[in-house]
Amino acid sequence: MAEAHGFAPTPSKRFHLTKPQNSPKLAPNPNESPWMEQLPNPPRATIHRLTLGQAQVITLLDGAQPRDSINPPFLMDKSPFEIETIAKDQNLAPDSFENSYTPTLIHLNGQVILIDTGLGAAGRGAHAGRLKTRLTEAGFAPTDVDIVAFTHCHPDHIAGVLEDGVPTFANARYVIGRREFDAWADGTEIPPQRAQNRELFLRTIAPLAPRMTFLEDTQTVVSGLVSQTAFGHSLGHMMYRLESDGQALLIWGDVTNHFVYSLQFPDSPVAFDDDQEAAKETRKRVLDMVVTDRLLVSGHHMPFPALGHVERTAGQYRWIPF
Repeated sequence: MAEAHGFAPTPSKRFHLTKPQNSPKLAPNPNESPWMEQLPNPPRATIHRLTLGQAQVITLLDGAQPRDSINPPFLMDKSPFEIETIAKDQNLAPDSFENSYTPTLIHLNGQVILIDTGLGAAGRGAHAGRLKTRLTEAGFAPTDVDIVAFTHCHPDHIAGVLEDGVPTFANARYVIGRREFDAWADGTEIPPQRAQNRELFLRTIAPLAPRMTFLEDTQTVVSGLVSQTAFGHSLGHMMYRLESDGQALLIWGDVTNHFVYSLQFPDSPVAFDDDQEAAKETRKRVLDMVVTDRLLVSGHHMPFPALGHVERTAGQYRWIPF
């Protein structure tokens, strides 16, 4: 059962819920909170709830930004005519796209797990960095978060972990792929275009190491939530698979960065990918798995609510919104 928030007629009240020990979260009344925002046009839903077995899953729109070019970052092996044809076939603008950012919150077995932290203060003023506001509107305080799990260390996934140099989620511990942390800490494998990104890592993620658990493939985060490697977009990119009462959700981070331009063309190079060849192989492997296992997916850059399935028709993948 899913519930999308975005159409409350009277924004009258914000909610703050404390978290009693071992008690479930209570959902706020969507008719009493301002669930819509202009980001930048038109107004849209920003919070979406899904019940998955015993778990509550909430996707939270950190923001959305227009980009004035398709190539780069996508379809870099296609001609301008091919790109225009692809865009028009999908009823998309032929010369721009929207980049959205959607962290995922999971409430499972008394634990609140936040996957990725958005752009934080760096995104404010540019239609992003709204995760803290979304949490409040969804009935959670930053102090309610028990675990912050990172898919990888690009800015739109880690920058929100600090506010004014102080951890945003004061009571949380952190989990991250060991390969990802080590690559950014060492720096020798980080591509030159990520130099500022590495500085961000050193300021924000490296100091949190004493409170971190470093994950390998198929390692349990909490009962029902397991890490899965998906290297390529970043050197140690990690996904998380949630299972409860026979239902499953794959939080795939940035395995694909666009529902058409990378998902439908997994062999096409993407400028955002730090290891483009590994990213291509990962896309193909994960897309095949998602189709074969009929998995529901949460994708950080998929159109909000960032939930959907993937189908394969005539040899091509297609995103099916949930």
